[in-house]
Amino acid sequence: MYAIEMKKSTDQYRQAGVLSEISVASPHRIIQLLFEGALERIAVGKGAMLQGNIAKKGEQISKAINIIDGLRGVLDHEKGGELAERLDALYEYMSYQLLQANLRDNPDALDEVTKLLREVKSGWDEIPEELRNSAG
Repeated sequence: MYAIEMKKSTDQYRQAGVLSEISVASPHRIIQLLFEGALERIAVGKGAMLQGNIAKKGEQISKAINIIDGLRGVLDHEKGGELAERLDALYEYMSYQLLQANLRDNPDALDEVTKLLREVKSGWDEIPEELRNSAG
């Protein structure tokens, strides 16, 4: 019982920390947080998958899909041109792979999406400071 309450408290603390960071974060940082959130949920989903916890696996993978769909939704196709189109297609592919991983209990698909997300996040993280205010 104590462990369950401790986990709930820890989760609430973490959520409050993220919410307070978002309230003061730049648009660039919010996108970084979305990448981090998706990666974390995929990792937790994979752990649940390997442990046979179907409910938690589905919940976490669904949250990761929602985050990736959110990233798709903020793409500026007008300003982003071909890059935005390619990212849109990549995010669509990631969402599909996550859905298939969930349905088929396929940890390799989760690993593939994790690798792809890390690559995109790495590029995002490398945007020079002077360009970050206009990024989003």
